[in-house]
Amino acid sequence: MTIQEIFSSEIKVEKNYIFRSEDSAFENQGHTNDVFSDKWEKVDEMDKTDKLYEFQFEWYLKLYGFDTEEDLKKFLQTKKVIFDAGCGLGYKAAWFAKLAPNSIVIGMDYSDAAGIAAKNYADIPNLYFVKGDIADTGFRPGSIDYVSCDQVIMHTEHPHKTFAHLTEVTTPDGEFACYVYAKKALPRELLDDHFRIATKDMSSEDLWEMSRQLTQLGKTLSDLKINIDVPDIPLLGIKGGEYDIQRFIYWNFIKCFWKEDWGTELSDATNFDWYSPSNAKRYSEGEYRSMISDNNLTIKHFHKEEACYSGRFGK
Repeated sequence: MTIQEIFSSEIKVEKNYIFRSEDSAFENQGHTNDVFSDKWEKVDEMDKTDKLYEFQFEWYLKLYGFDTEEDLKKFLQTKKVIFDAGCGLGYKAAWFAKLAPNSIVIGMDYSDAAGIAAKNYADIPNLYFVKGDIADTGFRPGSIDYVSCDQVIMHTEHPHKTFAHLTEVTTPDGEFACYVYAKKALPRELLDDHFRIATKDMSSEDLWEMSRQLTQLGKTLSDLKINIDVPDIPLLGIKGGEYDIQRFIYWNFIKCFWKEDWGTELSDATNFDWYSPSNAKRYSEGEYRSMISDNNLTIKHFHKEEACYSGRFGK
């Protein structure tokens, strides 16, 4: 299959880049695209991105049921066409392309990151990037052997419709991997919901400044090295047990991310990533499983943790 045959309409390919993006019809989606363009441009210029990529690669294996990178490599090499839906700076798409050099790999993102990725990975011959909407890819139905939508679908205007579309473009014997945010304790959810409304009225500069302040809060709490015993508080969704005080506040009240080996800039970007987009839906496990069954998918692997639910699904 050629790159042209994957799309349902005529496309123009210049080296490794395809542009087919249109302005979003949704205010929140347009805002979300803008803030992610801002985020990815800044991340691309940061030091320590190797730490981010290393962490994400290891986490990807865990999220989708691969014991080792070699297991993922064997899996990908059985797929003719691989799609990284919402590819950001393209580092996972590039990873897939290197692991499966005989496959066509396409990364798509609605933000300006797609163009950055195309420049950064122009030397990988089987890798293409598209600036476009993963809820309306332009792919022919049943044309993609492996669809990977990692940490992205919650940021689309209608995640359930995006999920259905990505299911539709997956081949009958292919697999669709997807990650969604998990709902947290009620106080955290209420604050997060407030920011879905308020964030589009804030400037990028103000959001970055707040992100830096949250990083400092996370670091300050982490440096205390204090553990506390917390009772179960079911009505608030707070789970009892022993917590590091930073993690207790993080999971139950406010996201104040800090990771020592990532440093300040990447921690700032992680906090910005959470609070800046207008679209950022969270799910209970039951809600996510319902979305899977509603699309007549079978579960090949299912993973859950405090932050998320993820899995690989077949038709």
